[in-house]
Amino acid sequence: MANPSHLRSRRSAAQLHALEGVEREIRANDHNGRRKYLKDFSAAYRTYQAVIDSERVQNAVRESDLVLIGDYHALPACQQFTGSLLEQEAIAGERPVVLGLETIFARDQHILDEWWRRDIDENELRERMRFQLDWGYDWEPFYRLLITAREHCEALYGLDCMPREDLRKIGARDRHAAEKLAEIRQRHPGAAIFVLFGDSHLAPAHMPREVRALLPEARTLTLLQNVDALYWRAAGERHDRVEAVQVEDNVICVFNATPLEKYENYRLCLDRWRREESDKPDLGPTVYNLIDGLVRFLGINRYSPHNTTQPKFLVDLLPEVYYRSSDGLLRRLLSRKGVSEEEREAMLQRVEDRGCAYLPQVNAFYMHDFQMLHASEEATRFLHHACRGLPARVTAREEAADEPSGVLYPARPALREADLRDLMEQTREDIERQTGLTFAESMRALDFLLLHRLLEIDARQCEQVRGSLDEGIRSSGAKFEYITQQLGYLLGCDLYDAYLEGRVTPGFVRGLFLTHVDEPGTAREAYFTLVSRLRTVRRKGHFAGKSVGK
Repeated sequence: MANPSHLRSRRSAAQLHALEGVEREIRANDHNGRRKYLKDFSAAYRTYQAVIDSERVQNAVRESDLVLIGDYHALPACQQFTGSLLEQEAIAGERPVVLGLETIFARDQHILDEWWRRDIDENELRERMRFQLDWGYDWEPFYRLLITAREHCEALYGLDCMPREDLRKIGARDRHAAEKLAEIRQRHPGAAIFVLFGDSHLAPAHMPREVRALLPEARTLTLLQNVDALYWRAAGERHDRVEAVQVEDNVICVFNATPLEKYENYRLCLDRWRREESDKPDLGPTVYNLIDGLVRFLGINRYSPHNTTQPKFLVDLLPEVYYRSSDGLLRRLLSRKGVSEEEREAMLQRVEDRGCAYLPQVNAFYMHDFQMLHASEEATRFLHHACRGLPARVTAREEAADEPSGVLYPARPALREADLRDLMEQTREDIERQTGLTFAESMRALDFLLLHRLLEIDARQCEQVRGSLDEGIRSSGAKFEYITQQLGYLLGCDLYDAYLEGRVTPGFVRGLFLTHVDEPGTAREAYFTLVSRLRTVRRKGHFAGKSVGK
């Protein structure tokens, strides 16, 4: 009888020859294989304790509170196996079942929930999740898993966060997923929680360690699929077919595909990605990069699990991004959120005027074209809303102050009182064009702005100009929007100047973003406290109308 090494050699020879060409092509197009994170996984699982059958696997699953399932994303058998586990556990009926997925960003949970409630269809789910752009693997096996989960599970959750493409940040993604699982455990204390995540995340020192730290009492099973070293070793067993092996006490590996099948599927994915050409630009990374630059400047921890001096899980609050071709989809989304036709048209007009707009009602960016000035402003608006807590509660007379988007776009023109005075000296046509108001409304708005800036540092004169002040405060519509926007620009310039001069720090600016201004009077108090901090020192220069730094 052949010994194990001879059996292994004979069973493996043909596959190994076929694999040589596939692996060579994969290495030429995917250079991540030598990364330490991936090598940690390969080194961790090279031997096993015993061969086991599928019944033993099912028993181990039913004895566990949390099952971490390794996914080889390009292999449909991995998603199909996970779906069969969900179905078996649900049919057993001993406890509810919950599924968490790496495939879906936690920031897109609201989209997943809409699909779960059948408010949106498959096509809208796929488009809004940016599945092809952000994930790129086959949709069909993944969607079949979602359908299985909706039919058999109590709940379905997205677990992942950005950045997927940067392996230097992959440990942060593990910690984030573990935090999400701890939240899910609190929401579903009696449920069996299944988690499908990329197999490299399941090395002992990766996600399993983070999960144990947060859920030490949970009975956790790591369920691997088709690990190469274990497959080749099992090829030497005197079994017609090895279904699974017990790797460690709480680690099992099942075999539902061969290594050749795995890598051929991945090669096909690489080939498809090379051939695909999109007829529209992907502006999502541009938006996220602007936000990330501002976040880094302010020293914000995107993965913070607590609301203190940091927004909670900012990485999960990142907005959806729509392009020009998504007009119909965005209109339907706004309508479902209760945004009136008049408000929708105003939002779309903002996009036409500026090239882009952040829509806090639905936490989404909408872009027609990329203009750095306006994109940086809208990215700053998003961060302000996110730090105050989403979903946003937006009112028609929301008090606005432009935060320092100049750190993203230093070339942005400054706005000073002198510029307002210069505008008042221009022709009627130029004034109306620049303000978007009638000539009479423009002059009243400019008078109010200059008066407001004067009274900010000399409130003793309020009673002398009470009539003019009250008229400006009672403004509405386009005039109100113009006034609040210009006051925001003016204060933003003051803040940016103070930062450049070293009078305020990024930490101070971060505190402004985190200030909650929803309660009546809070925004006013925050505004004038900031004015006192920024303008007292510079009072003489501003009274003289100097255009410092312009």
